Amino acid sequence: MIRILLSSVMGARRISQAELARLTHMRPNTINDLYHEWTSRVDLEQLDRICDVLNCDLSDILVREPNPNKEGSSGATGNSAATRFH
Repeated sequence: MIRILLSSVMGARRISQAELARLTHMRPNTINDLYHEWTSRVDLEQLDRICDVLNCDLSDILVREPNPNKEGSSGATGNSAATRFH
């Protein structure tokens, strides 16, 4: 499961959603969806702009955690991209 830690990074830098939207030239609704982890798709250019404005790395905003709802969440299912394409 991918977690979006934008709210934590914004809080640490004391920047509002409105200010981030203005500085990144992104829609406020897009920032709000990322802030609350309501989005399922993220544009790479948008992530790049956010990292530039917040002066952070992508790993400060996105993190992968094991999905507690999946069986065998260790990733050893045999259906990985490496298994399918090699």
